Amino acid sequence: MAVDIWQLSDLCTPWCVHVVATLRIAQHIEEGKNRIDELAAASGSHPESLHRVLRHLAGQGVFEEPEPGHFQLNEPARALLDSSSLLGLDLDHFGSRMAYAWGTLLQAVRTGQPAYHTIFGVPFWDDLAAHPDIRESFDELMGPAGHGIPDPNVLVNGDWESVRTVVDVGGGTGTLLAEVLRARPGVRGILVDLPSAVAKSDTVFKAAGVADRVTKSPQSFFDPLPAGGDLYLLKKVLSDWPDKEAETILRRCAEAATPKGRVVLLDGVSPDGPAGASPELLMMVLVGGKARTMSEFRELAGRAGLKVTVEGSLPSGRYTVECRPE
Repeated sequence: MAVDIWQLSDLCTPWCVHVVATLRIAQHIEEGKNRIDELAAASGSHPESLHRVLRHLAGQGVFEEPEPGHFQLNEPARALLDSSSLLGLDLDHFGSRMAYAWGTLLQAVRTGQPAYHTIFGVPFWDDLAAHPDIRESFDELMGPAGHGIPDPNVLVNGDWESVRTVVDVGGGTGTLLAEVLRARPGVRGILVDLPSAVAKSDTVFKAAGVADRVTKSPQSFFDPLPAGGDLYLLKKVLSDWPDKEAETILRRCAEAATPKGRVVLLDGVSPDGPAGASPELLMMVLVGGKARTMSEFRELAGRAGLKVTVEGSLPSGRYTVECRPE
């Protein structure tokens, strides 16, 4: 397969996609506005500049220009109508953080440390805490709006018989825990996350009809966790952190679990071998996090007092790892 290094290194096209997503150009065309003057007026943009951006994208196969200054949606452009896609592309919201953070990649590679603060003034998590609007769009991206309704089937072997209490560690607004409890009426849940996230969980649990079976624990997961749980869930948590912090989170789970309790990781660990690059690199530039192979994770878990007992793919395709305290 021929590879064009200049096409791979093109920054123009990705930025143009972000711009038209932010300006909701696809939505305006869907509503019947297809002349460049109409699109510029609807999006609050400069007609000539917008025209140049759309012409570039049309040349790349996104949008069509059947006659000068008139644009239509094609199949690639229709992807911009998807609200979940917009959450990651919108430069007025969290999409700006993901886009501009790539400018720190060189420093991250040179130092082995995230350099997010060099652009935004503070580290990633502090930035979210200081900007509630950005935090809200981040929560949307992490929740059903961005990733869909979570799959409540989180155990490889489906063994729920001994599970009475599920602790969702770093569970955000509770979307996964709500689905787990809705699928299993005999189980109770504890949601652990920072107060700003937990505060938004009431509507999630009420909508799922499980509010009477949930306890909320607004706290950092670096502090001691609610003890006595049978199942501690970590969905998309460990890949947000370097090894030192990831080990602390796992140790907190091991300390809190019952002697026969389990710690289950959803995402962030893959079978030994080549792993997908883009999500791992994004977490590297945002927070210094990383995905881990099974060999890497076994070593990390062992230092935290956990032993891997089950690993495998769920029906959803998600690779999952189960551990027990040693």
